[in-house]
Amino acid sequence: MTQRLFCLVVLAFLITTTTATYGKDLVRKFTGSRSTETIDFEVRSPWILDWWVNGDYPQMLGLEVSLIDATTGQHAGYVLKTKHQGSGVRLFNQSGRFRLKIDATMSNWILKVEQLTRKEAELYTPVDKTGF
Repeated sequence: MTQRLFCLVVLAFLITTTTATYGKDLVRKFTGSRSTETIDFEVRSPWILDWWVNGDYPQMLGLEVSLIDATTGQHAGYVLKTKHQGSGVRLFNQSGRFRLKIDATMSNWILKVEQLTRKEAELYTPVDKTGF
């Protein structure tokens, strides 16, 4: 019985330390329902953009998000473009200081910038729902 209890304690310790070590770190969370540019955020490679979009009039919904280099103000790439309700995740392998340019039509959106470890990025499996 003592050995079984010891094994359960060790297992619980390993699970909690593994989760704490490899958990995503939230860098910034942006929410809105209109077109805007976010404040700057700084990330190291690898990182993800976890996105969600919804709207009262799904047939009229549109969301386009671009990545802007905050240092130069130059367009650094498209993040997503959709005319459908849904959610997704996009992995980035570039470090820097950025902001997001959001063009929204009849949509409510949530964008979360999350820092990953290399180990987490290796487990990431891309699913392209963005059209890019």
